[in-house]
Amino acid sequence: MPALDRIDLDLLSALAEDPRVTIVALAERLGLSRNTIQARMARLDQTGVFQSYERSFSTEVLGFPLQAFVNIGVRQTELPRIIAELARIPEVVQAHGLSGSIDLLARVACRDARHLFDTDARILSIDGVERTETSLAMGEVIPFRAAGLIGLARREV
Repeated sequence: MPALDRIDLDLLSALAEDPRVTIVALAERLGLSRNTIQARMARLDQTGVFQSYERSFSTEVLGFPLQAFVNIGVRQTELPRIIAELARIPEVVQAHGLSGSIDLLARVACRDARHLFDTDARILSIDGVERTETSLAMGEVIPFRAAGLIGLARREV
């Protein structure tokens, strides 16, 4: 990851506040040329600062209102294959590798409790998955956010 300067942080802050802001509006807001903004955006993109351009939306509108987190314990030597198989399960909307007693944490979206039961069974049936533990998400209380981290990073630049 590249070191970010104050202009990069200002740009990221503006994008965090309004992800749909145009290049022209960013240039005006930051007092920079459109070309400078485009070049900065391209560099940030090429160096992996932007993780996804996929629009985030509610899984509920697609008919999958039940969200759960599945703790998954695996045989470590088979982790890459297990992750590939886990990625083929459409209900798995996100997964993280963890340290500690749990190897993977998967976020799943399902229609109802029966669908969640079936999804858990498919995860557990992956060769090399040794155990799972599922917790229902009761509601998102703090959505993903980066503005606070941008503020902390500004203090260090």
